[in-house]
Amino acid sequence: SPFSRIHVSDLELDTMQDDPEVSADFGHLVKAMQVAGEVGVREVLAYPFAWTGEYSAAKPTWPMRWLTRGGVIADSDMGKLVKAFSLATEEAKKYGVDVVLGMLPWHYANTTANLRRIAETVGSPKLKAMWGPADSHNCGEWDVATSGFANIRPYLRSLHIKDLAVFDGLSRNFEYRALGDGDVDYMTILRNMRYHHSQAVLAVATHYRPPGGIGIDAMKLNFSRVQEMVREVEAEQPRSTTTLDRAGSPGSAAP
Repeated sequence: SPFSRIHVSDLELDTMQDDPEVSADFGHLVKAMQVAGEVGVREVLAYPFAWTGEYSAAKPTWPMRWLTRGGVIADSDMGKLVKAFSLATEEAKKYGVDVVLGMLPWHYANTTANLRRIAETVGSPKLKAMWGPADSHNCGEWDVATSGFANIRPYLRSLHIKDLAVFDGLSRNFEYRALGDGDVDYMTILRNMRYHHSQAVLAVATHYRPPGGIGIDAMKLNFSRVQEMVREVEAEQPRSTTTLDRAGSPGSAAP
C-alpha cells in the first residue's frame, strides 16, 4: 500500500523523495510497475498520503474534513502530492501502466472533489482512481451519485462497493451496512455508469457482518444485491437522465 501510512504534512517538499518511508514505498511501487508490465496488468495501486495525525488516536483533521466536505488541502501539501504523483506517473509511462489512487477517508483523495483537484493539478493521463462512494460520503460528500460521479468519471478505473449509514459525521459515528441498506445511492451511480458506457470494475466489499453471520455471508449478500441492481438498471428503458457535467453544471443527457 504505497504512501498509505505516511503523513504528507511531516515531509519537506525539497527533500521528500529522500525520506526513508517515501523512498521505500516509491521503490515498492516501481517494482509493482515492473511486475505488472511483465504479466500484462494495466495498473498498480497507490494511496495519496494520510491527513495530519490520521494514524493517531486523536485524528485531529477529521472534524475539519467533515465540515468542508472532504477537507481543505493546503497549497504546501498539494505541492508535495503533485511532486510524488508526477514522479510516479513518469515511471508508469516506462512500464505501460496506470497509477490508480485508492480513495479512503483518511487520505487526501478521500472525496471526488479532492481526487479531481489532485489529478487535474498533476495533469497526467496515467493517474486514475479506485473510488469508494461510501468512503466519500463518510467525509461529508453527500452528493456522490450526481456531482461526485461527474467529478470522478474521467479517472474512474474501479468502484469499491460497500455501504454505510452516517449518524454523526463530525464525531465519526457511522456503521457499515449491507448494500442498499445504507446512505449511498448506488442505483443512480450504476445508471450514470451505464449511460456513460463506463468500463470500471465493480469490486464488491463487505465491512459488516449480518446477524449471526461471518464474512462470506456478507459477501454473498452484497454480491447478490449488486447483481440485482445491475439487472434492474439494464432492464430500464433508455431515457433522459439529469446529471452534472465536469464543470459541475446541470445538464440533460439525451437518450
